[in-house]
Amino acid sequence: MSTSALSNPHVFDATADTFEAEVLQASLQAPVLVDFWAEWCGPCKALGPILEKLATEYNGAFRLAKVDVDKEQQLAAAFQVRSIPTVYLVKDGQLVDGFPGALPEGQLREFLQHHGVTPAAASEDAPVEAEAPPAPPADPHAEVMRLRKAIEAEPDKSEHKLDLALALLQTGNAREAEQHLDGLPANLAQDARAIRARAQLGFASLLQDAPAPQVLEAAIAANPDDLRARHLLGVHRIVAGDAEAGLEQFLEMLRRNRQYEDGLPRKALLDAFQVVGDEDLVGRYRRRMASLLLV
Repeated sequence: MSTSALSNPHVFDATADTFEAEVLQASLQAPVLVDFWAEWCGPCKALGPILEKLATEYNGAFRLAKVDVDKEQQLAAAFQVRSIPTVYLVKDGQLVDGFPGALPEGQLREFLQHHGVTPAAASEDAPVEAEAPPAPPADPHAEVMRLRKAIEAEPDKSEHKLDLALALLQTGNAREAEQHLDGLPANLAQDARAIRARAQLGFASLLQDAPAPQVLEAAIAANPDDLRARHLLGVHRIVAGDAEAGLEQFLEMLRRNRQYEDGLPRKALLDAFQVVGDEDLVGRYRRRMASLLLV
């Protein structure tokens, strides 16, 4: 048993035998954050104390389940954990979201807040700020022209270059977008939008020499198990901005053969979640992915 599980009432070690009761059933009462870790993992040692600190601070608003992947290989395989640390959020008996790697404390708080998890002591007193309505989407071509002029006027303002890269991606100009991303300073290169843009570039690169969508649709109609065609069609849809159609193709791949090309269906979904800006849509497909993985 880990030291943290002994000293913190909100942290416990989860096993394959106890997972159903202590994680899935218990999450009907309070969300459970599941931390897949190992003793030899350096990033795990950085992330673990932060998660345990938050579990204490949030005072029961969520519980932290620690899963040692060396001891619980069955659980790690069930969740298709390929790198550690990996963290999943289980809520109302379902896996609803997750992330790989060691996030900083601020992003962990944002992750919890996004799923309605706030410190128990502050949940009733915290003021609720009204959210401004979202601005209507700008025409990407007009936005490219506007941002080019902004860069001419303020050439040292790197934020304009990031915004231009994002607008260029929407117009299909991946090569110039990549050039602007490569020129970003270190702080902006780690911005969530820049990371999302990099992921989108990765999708665009998959379409080099790829068949047209109509050809791929015909291939799938002839053979629904043509997962290569489904993957490329899903990428086409994501890059073209039809996120739901792309996610649906990746989900169908997962349903038909989750082990295809060393877990490509799951990887395609996770990569797409970084690209798609619609949080509600991503949340819905994360839940559908989780339900398939837990079968």
